[in-house]
Amino acid sequence: MKQLNYRILLRKEPEGGYTVIVPSLPGCITFGEDIEEALKMAKEAILLYLESLQAHKEEIPTEDNTFEYTMTVNIDA
Repeated sequence: MKQLNYRILLRKEPEGGYTVIVPSLPGCITFGEDIEEALKMAKEAILLYLESLQAHKEEIPTEDNTFEYTMTVNIDA
């Protein structure tokens, strides 16, 4: 069994709950009413996404060469 790590982004929605995006897996998006549920749903979505890739004999993306940085810019508001 191989262990893979994926970065996820959680966005708090104005109407409540959290949208979760997995940047390395295009289209892998889910939602949870709270952070705990959002994390649970993210894990499930990632596993299903990877299952589909395997079933179709497609390459499984990794984040081995991915680096993360937060860029701060100033704008006139």
